[in-house]
Amino acid sequence: MDINLHSLPRRLIELRMEHADLDSLIDQAALTLPDDELSLRRLKKRRLRLRDQIAQIEAELDPPEPA
Repeated sequence: MDINLHSLPRRLIELRMEHADLDSLIDQAALTLPDDELSLRRLKKRRLRLRDQIAQIEAELDPPEPA
């Protein structure tokens, strides 16, 4: 079985999983450490970068239809 470990679909899945993990971590941190705004801000920026990477890969995998 030939599995490409560096394929875009696989990377997309990994990024989505990491994004979901960050969502949970941010929610938990907001409840347990509400005064630690710097850490929350850093986590949220990281989550936004992941979202941008996900959008970029999705665009590569499914390019828009030509007009």
